[in-house]
Formats: sequence, structure tokens, C-alpha cells
Amino acid sequence: MSYKITRKDEAYKYDAPGHFDVRTTRLHDPGDVNDGVVTMGLSHFLPGGGCEYSSNARESIYYIIEGQMYLESEIDTENEVKTTLFAGDTYHCGPNTKKSVVNNGTTACQMLVVLK
Repeated sequence: MSYKITRKDEAYKYDAPGHFDVRTTRLHDPGDVNDGVVTMGLSHFLPGGGCEYSSNARESIYYIIEGQMYLESEIDTENEVKTTLFAGDTYHCGPNTKKSVVNNGTTACQMLVVLK
């Protein structure tokens, strides 16, 4: 197939390793289109919810739709950035970058996640 449309009620739930107090839903998988490489999901983090400090083998982009997330991410093996991302902010990192996010707000956070 060369394209795929996912309606809002067609996203499916999955369990993301190292995540807590979150509902993760998948919107697109690489196999959805010919030669696809992109995964896209929408995560709903409760206050205090997040993911453990770790890395994955994929390039990652996070977009905060609503709410806020505290981000810790390595810049290199000796340095890290620590900041809060708010609605409209994005974070982009390369493969194998260590990072964690935690909802440090008082309301649920919606975060769009794109992995390549």
C-alpha cells in the first residue's frame, strides 16, 4: 500500500517498555506504506507519568500537544540538558540518545511521537 489514513478511533493501544502512568496509542507503523520507516504514536501521560532514562535505536521527535513534560537528555557522554517542554514545543534527537520525560504538570499531557 502506498498510503494509509488512520481515523482517530482506529489508533491501537500498545505497551511501551520503560513507560509508566501513560496510555500509548499507535497511529502509523512502517509497514503501513511501501518501504516505510516511520512510526507515529500519540501518548497520554497522567501527572507524574513518563518514561525511564534510556535510549532506543531510532531517531525520535516529540511534540507536546497539550500539557507539559520535564525532559532530561544527554547532549554527549558528559553533558545533558534538563528542561520543561510546553504545548507547541518539540524535541528531536538522534538514534541511541539517552533521555527521559515526566509529566511535571497537574493535568494530562498529550505528546505526539515520531520515530524513524
